[in-house]
Amino acid sequence: MPERAAPVSALVKATREDLDGLPVEVAPILLGGVLRVRVDGATVAVRITEVEAYHGRGTGAVPDPGSHARMGPTARNATMWGEAGRLYVYLSHGIHSCVNVVCGPVGTAGGVLLRAGEVVEGADAAFARRPSARSARDLARGPGRLGDAVGLRHAVHDGIDAVAGAPRAGAVAHLLLRETPVAGVRTGPRVGVAGAAGTDAFPWRFWIDGDPTVSPFRWGRGAAPA
Repeated sequence: MPERAAPVSALVKATREDLDGLPVEVAPILLGGVLRVRVDGATVAVRITEVEAYHGRGTGAVPDPGSHARMGPTARNATMWGEAGRLYVYLSHGIHSCVNVVCGPVGTAGGVLLRAGEVVEGADAAFARRPSARSARDLARGPGRLGDAVGLRHAVHDGIDAVAGAPRAGAVAHLLLRETPVAGVRTGPRVGVAGAAGTDAFPWRFWIDGDPTVSPFRWGRGAAPA
């Protein structure tokens, strides 16, 4: 299957300063960027097409009841309180490893969940990791699928630095951002988040309008409008 090359000329390496704002501010600038991960000799790069912002306790003006860090620091969410540009890799439903870009200064919790993307490099490796994928579109269409496709695993890769590119447990990650913002960004409630955190009160999901790799929307339990 032929691979479409990532638009390298339009991308620059992410810096801590790029990611130092509130997650809800940083989230849109990740769209169209690329996360490139090399694990055990195989490289997969994903162009980011859908993200969700999550704030920790004390981050921003509005408490976020949907965040893993809503109650403060724990062993599970420790990476969210660290330096911007590290990746918070957590386990979802005991199966899938999901990838978040940590935002904000050290001591202020926040992250942006990478919900979906297009594999632009390493499709063969991504298909080997996701043999159930029916098409290239589905390789990273959803946060668990994206984590599987790039090969990052909880808990060994939690905290890997995607700015400095320092290796961890056989993996190296690099985050690249667009020099200019992507056009056609849409925003709305987060996918499948229960209660108030999944309603229109938190329009903290951002996606590239019309991109076929964006995941389907569904309301979380108790979040759908009456």
